[in-house]
Amino acid sequence: MNDPEAVVLALDAGNTRIKWGVHDGVSWSVRGAVATGEAARLYESLRPALPVEAAIACNVAGAAVRSQLEEACRQAGIALRMIGSVREQLGVKNAYRDPAQLGADRWAALIAAHHGHRGDKLVVNVGTALTIDALTATGQFLGGLIVPGPALMRRSLDQGTAALREAPGAVLDFPDATAEAIASGAVHACVGAISRMGAAMAARGTPPGRIILSGGAAGEIEKWLPYPATFQENLVLDGLLAIARND
Repeated sequence: MNDPEAVVLALDAGNTRIKWGVHDGVSWSVRGAVATGEAARLYESLRPALPVEAAIACNVAGAAVRSQLEEACRQAGIALRMIGSVREQLGVKNAYRDPAQLGADRWAALIAAHHGHRGDKLVVNVGTALTIDALTATGQFLGGLIVPGPALMRRSLDQGTAALREAPGAVLDFPDATAEAIASGAVHACVGAISRMGAAMAARGTPPGRIILSGGAAGEIEKWLPYPATFQENLVLDGLLAIARND
């Protein structure tokens, strides 16, 4: 599809939510989300934003959710294009040994980051999982890390230990109570992984000048980040749109 004014529906099916947006050629005119566990409700969520001319999606939530995406688009009367990661696309080159193993949402985010921001960068999504991807100014995706996001780290301590119960706590440099130790440990562990990937990029001569940040839990770590950060709320949707319009 090479029509820059076509109305496009983009869907990002993740572990927790299915996020969607309708782009009218100028902006995201309508956006919404449903819980992934309630994927059967997707068509009802989308219906006020219809009609659209094309639909594109990425899905990391499994075959059952893919079927629900396809069913929602069938009800809407539109064909759905499901994307996957490939060796090279729209100027981004994939360093994974098996390119298809890279999550399609990460691939879409890398494409959006490459087209929206100059220079060497880290592409960081903070959700149920934290993904940290190294992307050079030339579009070379070097590789990335996946670790639990802050909430999942806290929950693992609550469920896996007898005495460490999850409770609200401030993030501090020197926590002096258990709730603060858990909250601070989760955030600083995430930031430490980001710092480590930045150091690895610097060691090869491509130090990241910026973090392109997205995800529902981004606000938990943003103030602690080791590099300047640009928050891009619709990063995956922006990448899907670029693929739909240009590839």
